[in-house]
Amino acid sequence: MTALLLYIARSGLYLGVFYAFYLLVMRRTTFFRLNRFVLLAGSVACALLPLLRVRTAPETAITGLASLTAVTEAVQATGLEAGIAWGAVLWPLYLAGALSVLGYILLSTARIHSLARKGQRTRIDGFETILLRDGHPSFTFGKTIFISPADLQEHPAIFLHETRHVVHSHNLDLGLFVVLQTVWWWNPLVWITRTELGLLHEYEADEDVLQQGIDATQYQLLLVRKAVGEQRFSLSSGFRHVPFKNRIAMMTKPSSSGWMRLSYLALIPLLAVLVYACNPTKKNKTAEPAEETTQEAVQETAPEAVPYQLVEQKPSFRGGDANTFAKWVNEHLTYPEAAKDVCAQGRVTLQFTVETDGSITNAKVLRGVHPTLDEEALRVVNSSSRQWAPGSQNGEPVPVIVTFPVIFKLK
Repeated sequence: MTALLLYIARSGLYLGVFYAFYLLVMRRTTFFRLNRFVLLAGSVACALLPLLRVRTAPETAITGLASLTAVTEAVQATGLEAGIAWGAVLWPLYLAGALSVLGYILLSTARIHSLARKGQRTRIDGFETILLRDGHPSFTFGKTIFISPADLQEHPAIFLHETRHVVHSHNLDLGLFVVLQTVWWWNPLVWITRTELGLLHEYEADEDVLQQGIDATQYQLLLVRKAVGEQRFSLSSGFRHVPFKNRIAMMTKPSSSGWMRLSYLALIPLLAVLVYACNPTKKNKTAEPAEETTQEAVQETAPEAVPYQLVEQKPSFRGGDANTFAKWVNEHLTYPEAAKDVCAQGRVTLQFTVETDGSITNAKVLRGVHPTLDEEALRVVNSSSRQWAPGSQNGEPVPVIVTFPVIFKLK
C-alpha cells in the first residue's frame, strides 16, 4: 500500500510539472492537433515514469522512516507506543476523494443516458443523433450527437461542429482524463488541464468548421448567441460548453510560428531532470587499494542496500510486521540505572541494515539521548540478528536500511 501511495505521489508530481509547462508555453499556440497529441502522450508518459528507476539509494541515506517504535518505562515495559501509520491515515482520505470523483462521473453519465431515452434517436449524414427538446444545448457524448430540432434546421454550423468531435474521436481523450481525474483527483493542475483539453477540442472543431466555408463573422455571432448556459455533463463536448471569448480570440489569432514547436523539446530535459531528482542518489564508490582482500571484492559486488520505504517486499521479523519487532524490542529493553539517576529519557533514533541472510549490520545511533540509553538500544537491536526474513526487490533478496526510533520514557 505504501509503495502504491508513493507511486501516486510521484506520478502526480510529474503530471503537475508537465501540465504547468503546457499552461505556460503550449496553450497559447495554434498547433491544436500537436498540442492535443503532446498533452495525451505526456499524460501517459508521466503516469509511467515513476516505474523507471535510474539510481539506487546510498547506504547512509536517512529516508523512509519505518513505523517501528518501542517504549520502555522506568519500572517495567508496560506496552507499545506505535508510530503513526501514515498509510492507514492517507488511504481512507485518498479513496474517499477518488470515489467521490467517480461517483460524480457516473452521475453525469447516468443523466446523459436519461436524456438520450427521452429524445428521438435517428441518423443524420451517417452520425448517430439524439433530437432533444428545443432550447436544450447541443453536445456530443461518445459518438452520439445531441441537438435540438431548431438548431439542426436553423444553424447547420452547430451540427457540423458536433460532427467534428465525433470524427476526431474526442471521446477517447475524455475517457483518459476520467482515469486521470479519478486517480490524481488531489492535483488541481489535472482539473485545470481537463478544462484546457475541452478548449483544444473546441478549437479543433471550430477550425474544421471554418475550413468548410462557413463565414467566420456569422459563426462567431452564433457563438455569442449560444453562450448562455452552463456545462452540465463532464464527459461531453458541447458547442457552448467552454468560454466563447477564448474560441473567438483563437479564431482571429494569427498562426503561431513554426519555430515555437522547438520550444516543446524543452519537455525532454525537464522531465529527465525531474526523474533523476525523484530517484535516490547513487552511492559514490572510491577506488580500493590494490592489496584489497577477496572478502572486500565480494562485498563490492553485493547488492546495495535499499531504504525501508522504497523496497518492494519489506523485511519481516519472526514472521510478523513492524509492530512485532517493536513489541519484541520493548520486551527486551532494560532501563539503565545510570540513566534513571539523571532522569535521562527521550527518543534514540537508530539505523541498521537487514542483510539478505537476516543478520543485522551497520547498527548505529543517528540521534542519541544519553550514552547508556544509546548503548542499550543498540544492544537490543543487534541481538535481533538472524531473526529477520530479508526484504526483496524485483524478486531478489536485497539488504534493507531501517530507521528505528526507541523511546525511553520515565514514569
